[in-house]
Amino acid sequence: MKFSVEREIVATLALSGLALTAEAQITASQLSGRRINTITTAVPFLMITPDSRAGGMGDAGVASSADANSIHWNTAKLAFAQKNMGFALSYTPWLRRLVPDINLGYLSGFKKMGKDQAIAASLRYFSLGNIQFTDINGNNIGQFNPNEFAVDVAYSRKLSDNFSGGMALRYIFSNLTNNITVQGANTRPGQSVAADLSGFYNKPDIEMGQRKGSFSAGLTISNIGAKVRYSENADRDFIPINMRIGAGFTFELDKFNSITILYDLNKLMVPSPPVYARDSTGAPIIDPATGEQSILSGKDPDRGIVAGMFGSFNDAPDGFGEEMREFTHSVGMEYWYDKLVAFRAGYFYEAPSKGNRQFVSLGAGLRYNVFGIDFAYLIPTIQQHPLQNTLRFTLIFDLDSFKSMNKGEKTE
Repeated sequence: MKFSVEREIVATLALSGLALTAEAQITASQLSGRRINTITTAVPFLMITPDSRAGGMGDAGVASSADANSIHWNTAKLAFAQKNMGFALSYTPWLRRLVPDINLGYLSGFKKMGKDQAIAASLRYFSLGNIQFTDINGNNIGQFNPNEFAVDVAYSRKLSDNFSGGMALRYIFSNLTNNITVQGANTRPGQSVAADLSGFYNKPDIEMGQRKGSFSAGLTISNIGAKVRYSENADRDFIPINMRIGAGFTFELDKFNSITILYDLNKLMVPSPPVYARDSTGAPIIDPATGEQSILSGKDPDRGIVAGMFGSFNDAPDGFGEEMREFTHSVGMEYWYDKLVAFRAGYFYEAPSKGNRQFVSLGAGLRYNVFGIDFAYLIPTIQQHPLQNTLRFTLIFDLDSFKSMNKGEKTE
């Protein structure tokens, strides 16, 4: 792949698939007269679903049962984990239809500390493959493998019989340019430190007629952290501070069969792009007092972190209706037979004017002794998606079962 140096950061965002608006694929009937106004952030790889279990359920996971990948979805869930220890390894090919060497790897694990608390850690690594950089004249100026990673540590604790809280700390490193010079400015890796705050409510053994079930609910605000920039001359960009809230119901059909229904609601807590004023020729109108481009509707996106988070609920240029369109919706279903075999399905919806990601997902899982594996497959319903026609997988390792097997061997 070839990229001119002035566009390497924008191109990287596009390759992540999270900044794609696919304007040419959005019809007038889909937009209903609404202006495309997609929200973009730095390091969007943090929003890619890393595990195949949630990936098979339409990216719903804030209120699902705890597992080794809970540090991404809701750290607070880990205090209710039924296992004492577990690890998971996930692999996600990215844009596989276009290039063979872009992928996301995710390693995560947790350890219960008694009955009421747990610790966890994870490593997320996003490789953008080998990229050939060129100058504005098309001359080759070198090759580089852009990459980004995030390292997390987390803690979760029960605050009552049914409620827990959690916090995760995250270091983010994004090396997109290999320190090349862009328009006379030296670039550098972007770095940030962020935190997640989460809560989880779990109510088991609910009577549902003649059957039992359980209810769960979760809330996570993730990536609360410093802005990122890639050179001294560049503006700092928000990282994807995100609010995720959801609920889940589990129905115990009988001793061997159960079904869980999940729903997640997501919103980026970063400023919405405003509509800038232009004159009759289309040229931007500059405010003489500030020297900045005048805003026709919406609010100035150059805000602090806290102001940007709280202001993200009332800064959309088209008002309340556009604010509601900034929420994405995930619905998922998970069926288990004897806690050995699982089948999953889900649906994800994003408004056409906000990115138009809409897809159905399918998944399956298998558990056997210390080992388990999950698969996920995505089917776009509106436009192309970076994960379409791609099989993702996650390996699960149950160390409790491993210890039980060792004890059994010693007893014999």
